[in-house]
Amino acid sequence: MTHRSTDLDPAGVTTLLCDADGTLFPSEEPAYAASADVTNRFLAQLGAERPYSPAELQAMTNGKNFRAAAQELARGYGRDLAPEDLERWVAQEKDVVTAHLRTVLREDPAVHGPLVRLAQRFALAAVTSSAASRLDACLEVTGLAGFFEPARRYSAEDSLPRPTSKPDPAVYVHAVQDLGITPDEAVAVEDSINGALSAVAAGVRTVGTVQFVPEHERAARTAALREAGALAVVSSWDEVAALLSAR
Repeated sequence: MTHRSTDLDPAGVTTLLCDADGTLFPSEEPAYAASADVTNRFLAQLGAERPYSPAELQAMTNGKNFRAAAQELARGYGRDLAPEDLERWVAQEKDVVTAHLRTVLREDPAVHGPLVRLAQRFALAAVTSSAASRLDACLEVTGLAGFFEPARRYSAEDSLPRPTSKPDPAVYVHAVQDLGITPDEAVAVEDSINGALSAVAAGVRTVGTVQFVPEHERAARTAALREAGALAVVSSWDEVAALLSAR
């Protein structure tokens, strides 16, 4: 399943900017499962009347990091978080989720093989809302660290003067500037709506992917990615490689 656009001409593209969670590895569901306890304790402190399931939390905050989600949830309860309280919750969630992802993620030939081919033509960089330490851990356990040099890993949580999260385009703007390229020289690969909005707002042509999206959600996600500005939507990294191999 590839929804193509004639606007996605790979000629002149030098760099592939890859989202991490849900794009390079299926970390979204296990991350929310691990995060649920921390997030529900945080919500209880805000006055939530019941705990939320991991699936509910994912639907509420997908594509945003915990920092942005916590601030948004607090505003929903009419609360302002003290900076020290926010940092404490962010650190707790990061540690819990990173430790869990280390135990559940594995190398995936369906990702590794296409990246080998793509790396022969393009420079690869990772652009994520997640913390740098979480990104590093996930790349390590999935065998993908060698594709993404540490200097080509960009975290909206840790790489910017002020931590933020997608859909803010700041992390993509920073990545493009730091790599010394123009937006026209890059293509982003994103699975989430907020991620696609971030890349598109930074002027980067974007490919949506639903490889790790549950089958029953793929049609809706595909439509939403297109609405967010993705010029193509694919169901595998093989399709990304095929899409970008066209001359």
